[in-house]
Amino acid sequence: MSKQDTQLKVKEPTTLLPFLMQSYAGSRTAAKSLLAHRQVSINGTIQTHFDAALKVGDQVSVMSGKGNVTLHHPKLKMVYEDEFLIVVEKKQGLLTIAAHPGSSEMTVFSILKAYVRKQNPRNGIYVVHRLDRETSGLLVFAKSPELQEYMRTYWRQLVTKRTYVALVEGVPDKSEGQIKSWFTEDKRHAMVYSSPVDDGGDLAITNYKVLRTPAPNGEGRDGASLVELHLETGRTNQIRVHMASIGHPVMGDRKYGHGNEHSPIDRLCLHARVLEFIHPATEKTIHFETPVPKEFNKLMAE
Repeated sequence: MSKQDTQLKVKEPTTLLPFLMQSYAGSRTAAKSLLAHRQVSINGTIQTHFDAALKVGDQVSVMSGKGNVTLHHPKLKMVYEDEFLIVVEKKQGLLTIAAHPGSSEMTVFSILKAYVRKQNPRNGIYVVHRLDRETSGLLVFAKSPELQEYMRTYWRQLVTKRTYVALVEGVPDKSEGQIKSWFTEDKRHAMVYSSPVDDGGDLAITNYKVLRTPAPNGEGRDGASLVELHLETGRTNQIRVHMASIGHPVMGDRKYGHGNEHSPIDRLCLHARVLEFIHPATEKTIHFETPVPKEFNKLMAE
């Protein structure tokens, strides 16, 4: 937060627009302009709704200068932002961060780096966790290296819920279950191998639940089941490797499954749908949830 930002304390219950008009902006037009340019935050969280409720003791900050520009990108959607964190939803086909230093490929990291530096050239963005290129869904980034290190170190303790949905080939024998194995990563061939017994690899645990199965004599989905998955560990390609290991690979998986041979849609059918974690600064639990991708539902309905 800039030293030039104006800090306003709420002394009686009200809503944001009249508060800004009375305490800072003077006119309705000026107050709405501040909100439209994402220059106003309540208790550290950027707010754009003029009718947001304010209670006694709330801290309203007005950012000077250009304020926070709006993020516009066809493959990236802003879900949440405060002075500590950014949570976004990415579409498939976009890397979280470049695979090689110096790469010019557009990534979630490069898009957000440009976004925060439009606000202030000294601002930075720091990767907390990743999603595969072809996996869509929720990602959180830190705004300082100290917060990044803290969240990476205590990620398992901070995350209270992390749920994915996937379309998998066929119908699993059990409607719900747990897959537990040990992973060995072959970085030279960019592959992960799973062993049902401890062979010295990293323990990986995935819990799954079948949500929908193909209707009898259904067409167009090639035996797809919609599955919900909860991770107890966060290994590379964990869901993809585990579902393939029980004979039901994620549809569209070119690495561990059959690629588009069994998938009527041109994508990996895996989506990080829910992310819930303890905010490292406020210590409050924050919850983010996205819908099941439309193409998943459409495929199941055909």
